[in-house]
Amino acid sequence: MRAVVQRVTQARVDAGVETVGEIGTGLMVLLGVTHDDTAEVAERLAAKIWTLRIMRDEKSAADLGAGLLVVSQFTLYGDARKGRRPTWTAAAPGPVAEPLYEHFCSALRDLGAYVAQGVFGADMAISLTNDGPTTLVLDL
Repeated sequence: MRAVVQRVTQARVDAGVETVGEIGTGLMVLLGVTHDDTAEVAERLAAKIWTLRIMRDEKSAADLGAGLLVVSQFTLYGDARKGRRPTWTAAAPGPVAEPLYEHFCSALRDLGAYVAQGVFGADMAISLTNDGPTTLVLDL
C-alpha cells in the first residue's frame, strides 16, 4: 500500500459538479493499493498516518483531531521506467482495491479520525492548499 500524505490548510474533492469530500486543516491522503495488500496492511498504514508527527509543532492529526481527506489513486503504482507510456500492472484491480480503500478509511474512523472521501473509480478534481509545503510518500 502506498500513500502520498500532504499537510493542508484545506482540501476538497469534487466528482462532477458535486463536492463529495472536504476538510480544513489536516491531511490529504492519496492512497494506492497493490496486489498483495491486506486489511492488516491497511490498518497499520492508517495508524501510522493518524499518528504521524507532521502537523505544526511536531503534532499528529490524532493530537489535533485534524481531518483527513482520502482519495483512491491507482496511478501511484504507475511505472514509467520504460518508454513514455506508464503501465499500471502493479495497481490492484478495482474489485481488490476498493474494499481495501474502504477498510483503510474505516480503520482511520475506528481510531477516532474524521475522514472525508473521494468516490472510488470516479473522475475527480482535487483542490488543496499545501501547508509548509509538507509532503511524504509512505510505503507499507
